[in-house]
Amino acid sequence: MLCTLQKLLNRTRAIDFLAPLALRLYLAPILWMAGTTKFASFEDTAAWFGNKEWGLGLPFPEVMTALAAGTEVGGAVLLVVGLGVRWISIPLMVTMLVAIFSVHWQNGWQAIADTKFCMFNCADAESAGEKLTAAKGLLEQHGNYNWLTEQGSFVILNNGIEFGTTYFIMLLTLFFIGGGKYASIDYWIGRKCNTHN
Repeated sequence: MLCTLQKLLNRTRAIDFLAPLALRLYLAPILWMAGTTKFASFEDTAAWFGNKEWGLGLPFPEVMTALAAGTEVGGAVLLVVGLGVRWISIPLMVTMLVAIFSVHWQNGWQAIADTKFCMFNCADAESAGEKLTAAKGLLEQHGNYNWLTEQGSFVILNNGIEFGTTYFIMLLTLFFIGGGKYASIDYWIGRKCNTHN
């Protein structure tokens, strides 16, 4: 019985290229938007990267901005076509780690504040709840609240490490498994190289 189930499961290997393809196509627009936004507001981003008082206080902010934006934009393109997936995953993981530890770490885990569930810092949850109640009150009083919320509720951004960590884990997975079969240039290069050896 177990062997029969294993054989059935092994038949899915014909489509196992879908998992790395899904990871690549999920990450690409996120990285593209992050990189192009940095390029579009290069001076402001560099100022934020470099300023110790209200920014990150990183050295060589213009260089860091160019490296981060270039890695994200270039990485997005390479992930879409599946070229150098394992190689580009390395600097993209470094970019995620810098974001996690320099921008998001002090805000805890959650990317969006949960006003009903408190796991680590209950004072932050209470504060987020107060801010959300105040924002809803302003919108109900001065705006068309039903129109503004017809596609979802308003939330308070917590800016924690949740998204950055998720992207890091996805990139780490791509580093180990590569771009996948059939739908990546890496696969076809690998096949060509293996036939010539």
